[in-house]
Amino acid sequence: MAESRIDVEVVFADGGSVVVRRHVRVPGGCTVALAIAASGIVPLLPEGAMDLARLGIFGRKASAGQAVRDGDRIEICRPLVLDPMEARRRRSR
Repeated sequence: MAESRIDVEVVFADGGSVVVRRHVRVPGGCTVALAIAASGIVPLLPEGAMDLARLGIFGRKASAGQAVRDGDRIEICRPLVLDPMEARRRRSR
């Protein structure tokens, strides 16, 4: 029996206008980390952008070992530029 394959998208946005997007076809049951590796996106990212603790699928936190499903959008999240509490303080002034 042929191995099932699924299509996923791996994206990174730097907060400005730069968005790196890769579509990749991976084996069914593939993990987030394996899909990212298969996409070849990591060398295209800025230094330090890839952190396995900052991953998501459709805006929800995901772990590197989580299985992906057909059509998932894996998001590599960038580090925070400003602490959310500090941003709130600045807005209230």
